[in-house]
Amino acid sequence: MDDTLFRDPPPVTVENADGASPVVLLCEHVSRFIPAAYGGLGLEEPDLSRHIAWDIGAADLARGLSRRLDAPLVLGGYSRLLVDCNRPLSSPTLMPTVSETTRIPGNENVSEAERARRIAGIFTPFQEAAAALFDARAARGIRSTVVGVHTFTPVFDGFVRPWHAGVLYGRAVAFGERLLAALGGPSETIAANEPYRIDGADYTIPVHGDARGLDAVLLEIRNDLVGEPAGVETWADRVARALLHSVR
Repeated sequence: MDDTLFRDPPPVTVENADGASPVVLLCEHVSRFIPAAYGGLGLEEPDLSRHIAWDIGAADLARGLSRRLDAPLVLGGYSRLLVDCNRPLSSPTLMPTVSETTRIPGNENVSEAERARRIAGIFTPFQEAAAALFDARAARGIRSTVVGVHTFTPVFDGFVRPWHAGVLYGRAVAFGERLLAALGGPSETIAANEPYRIDGADYTIPVHGDARGLDAVLLEIRNDLVGEPAGVETWADRVARALLHSVR
């Protein structure tokens, strides 16, 4: 398989790199794009439009936040089904063979050469671009606050999720709690560390945030709330206001 496969689109795009905000936005799951050579990893539409392939609404939400805050934004270019840029290389879900309850045939029995190709072509450029951005800001004396932008499904494995949004954090407890309160939580609809936890299966917050000693959270918004432009605008306004009140 051609090693130029991951050049169009690029595996990572940095928008507004010189933005004045202390917030730096990372959005790993922005795209559902899979090169034609992969045959959709054995999946057909509509599976390739489902949340298993990308975070629905996350790109528009992240760009809305970037505009409102004047914040730099790092965007992934390929579907997380090829390689998940928010997973450590040791994670069994880096190239998932099952997502939710759906088999991903093209990820079964991935060769070492193919694994290395995807890591080199997609994962490494994303992480290097993010790290370079944080390094450049630090060299200019700018302290960054890391915000990962994600969305989640209303129902997962038969469980109806009651939350509208979650704020996930590891070491940045004080920042996470401030942001949670500014968004209107903790409450039945705005929760801490829901619908997931920051743990050994994550990359962005532990590596780009906690390991650098930076305040870092992962924001999760339910995808049916940001699937249309009006919802994106509402949540971008709400989250931007909350961040402005929370960042120190």
